[in-house]
Amino acid sequence: MSANTGDVIHSGSNALSILLVDDDLASLGSTRKILEFAGYSVETAGDGQAAIERIRLVGAPRIDLVISDVRMPRMTGLEFLRALRHAGKTIPVVLMTAYGRVEDAVWAMKLGAVDFLSKPFKRATLLEAVEISMKRMQANATAAANSAVRAASATAKPGTEISTTGKSDAAGKRGASRIAGRSLQAERLRAWVEQVGTTTATVLIQGESGTGKEQVARALHETSPRAQGPFMAINCAALPENLLESELFGYEKGAFTGAVGAKMGLFEAASGGTLFLDEIGDLAVSLQAKLLRVLQESEVRRLGSSTSKRIDVRVISATHQPLKRLVTEGRFRQDLLFRLEVVSLDLPALRARLEDLPDFTSLFVHEAATRHGKSVVAVAPDAFEVLSRYAWPGNIRELQNAIERAVIFASSPVVQAKDLPPHVLELAGKGLGLEQSPHSITIPVGTPLREVEEMMIRRTLELTQGDKNLTAKLLGINSRTIYRKLKEDGAEIE
Repeated sequence: MSANTGDVIHSGSNALSILLVDDDLASLGSTRKILEFAGYSVETAGDGQAAIERIRLVGAPRIDLVISDVRMPRMTGLEFLRALRHAGKTIPVVLMTAYGRVEDAVWAMKLGAVDFLSKPFKRATLLEAVEISMKRMQANATAAANSAVRAASATAKPGTEISTTGKSDAAGKRGASRIAGRSLQAERLRAWVEQVGTTTATVLIQGESGTGKEQVARALHETSPRAQGPFMAINCAALPENLLESELFGYEKGAFTGAVGAKMGLFEAASGGTLFLDEIGDLAVSLQAKLLRVLQESEVRRLGSSTSKRIDVRVISATHQPLKRLVTEGRFRQDLLFRLEVVSLDLPALRARLEDLPDFTSLFVHEAATRHGKSVVAVAPDAFEVLSRYAWPGNIRELQNAIERAVIFASSPVVQAKDLPPHVLELAGKGLGLEQSPHSITIPVGTPLREVEEMMIRRTLELTQGDKNLTAKLLGINSRTIYRKLKEDGAEIE
C-alpha cells in the first residue's frame, strides 16, 4: 500500500520542515501525528523516487530534514539516500526500518544519514532524533557563517576599519537576509553586509545592471545603527542635470523660475539615515564637485541659499560603469571616487552564480503568486532546466520579470516550460551563455583581435536572429559598438 505524495501540512510555529517518506500508511500516519503535535511542518511521500522528485521541485517550500523508511517499492531508503548525495543535496536524513539489520545501519552512516531508528520506536526517540538533527544543522550553519566572515575579513579593502559594535546580531541578520542564495558567494556577501553595515563608511557597489545593487544597499542600511532612520534612493541617470541638482540639494523659494516654495533636498531628508545614489557614473561633472563638498564637509546648501546646513548621512553609491576608466577619460573626478569607495564591492552577474538560481526562483514565484493572487507554488524541473540554460543578460531583475510572467500565464500550481517568455525558451534552447554550449567558436592562437571581435559579433547575431540589442547585452557592449565594429570591417549592416 502506498502513501499519497505531496501531502503538505503546515502547522505549529517551528521553522523546521520535514519530508516523511514511507509506503506504510499506518506508520506514516502515526509518525506524522507525532511530528505535527510537536509543531513541525510535514510533507509526505510514498517512496524514495517520489521524495527525490519533491526535493527537485524548484520553488516549492524548502525541506530541512528527511525521515525515510528503508524498505519501499521503486526506490529503497538507502537508494534514495545515495541518489540524494549523488545529486549534491546536503539535506540531513534519518532512516527508519522494522528490519533492523546491522549492514543497513552501517551503509546508512557511510552514506551520511544522521540517525538510524528501529521500528517501532517511542515518541521521545523520534523527537530526540529530530532535535539532534536540528542541532547539527545549526552547528553546520554557524561554522559556515564563521568561515564566510573569515573569508570576508581576509578580502576586506586595506585600511578599512570594520566595526562589529553598535548593532545587535539579530538586527544584522535581518538586513543580510535580503541577500538570497546558498552559494559561497552569497554566504560571503551576507557576512560582508553584517560587517560593513555596522560602520559609517561610504560604500561603492559595482556590478552589471540588475544584479541587486539596491538590495545590498538596503541590507547595509538595515544592518546599521541608522536602521531606524530614512533610506532614500535616487537614480542619477533618470533625471536631467538641473532637476537632479534640486532633488539632491533642495532649493529656496524663488531660487529659479517655478520655485514657488522651498523644498528640502534628499541629503536633508535622509539625515540620520542612508542616501543611495544609483548609477553614480552618470552624474554630471558639475554635480560631482558639489557632491564632493557635501561628503567632505557634511554640509549641504540649498539652491538659492547663502547658508549651509549640517547633515548626518551615510552615502552608498552604485554603478554598472567602470569608474576608474571614467576617471582616465576625464568623465569622473578621482577625488570623488576616493571619497565614495572607502569600502567597495563587486557584485557578480547571475550567470556567475547559478547555484543561487533555485533560491531566487523560489522567492520570485512566491512573490509573484502573492501579488497576483495565483496558486502557483513551484517550477517544474523542465522549466528550471530552461532557466538554468539561459544567459540572463539582465541578471536578477530579468529573472524576476520572467518568473512573474510565467506565474501569470501558468494554468496549474506548477510553472511549466511553456509558461516562460518565448525569448528565454528560444535562446536557452540554443545554449547561449553556457561554456558547454555546442554553439561555440574555436579561435586559433594568434588570430588578430579585430577578427575575433567580428567572429563573436557575427556568431551571436546569428543565434539571436539579428537582434542587435540582445546581441549587445550578451556581449556586454552597446548596439552602437556593433554597428561600428562591423562597419570597420567593411561588412554590410542590415
